[in-house]
Amino acid sequence: MSWTRASPIETERLLLEPLRVEHAIEMPPVLSSPELYVFTGGEPPTEDDLRARYLRQVAGQSPSGDSGWLNWIIRRRDARSVVGYVQATVSEQDGALLADAAWVLGVSEQGMGFATEAAGAMLDWLRQQGVSVVIACIHPENRASAGVARRLGFARTERVVNGESVWELRG
Repeated sequence: MSWTRASPIETERLLLEPLRVEHAIEMPPVLSSPELYVFTGGEPPTEDDLRARYLRQVAGQSPSGDSGWLNWIIRRRDARSVVGYVQATVSEQDGALLADAAWVLGVSEQGMGFATEAAGAMLDWLRQQGVSVVIACIHPENRASAGVARRLGFARTERVVNGESVWELRG
């Protein structure tokens, strides 16, 4: 299946740039705080780690071709600085397009509404592409991400995947 490629998205305060391998140079400081990995595990990536990851992700789809990979780097319009990323993995199920969404914001940029603004813009873009259901897997203790999901209209379901609560947004 041929998947739609990410395109630039603009909001009042942010620019969402489709992922490029070159973003690996800018992202390590944004992802350097160990606080970002409390709920997800792992550790801050190096520039080389990100370059390898981004080389895979810019392909735009899974190796098997059964899902599309959409990734954006979030940049502040005022300072032009990179502050995080949003991403969605899109697949088809019973003729409908579904997306698994995620958002990550650098610790210094949290609490200003950027995650809600960026993820909301991505969700609007996904709807325009025909995505009808979006899920987000959020650790039960990650109140900040749960707050973003709630503000965007997601509802927490009873499902749990790998210890994370599944939140769902329809329509």
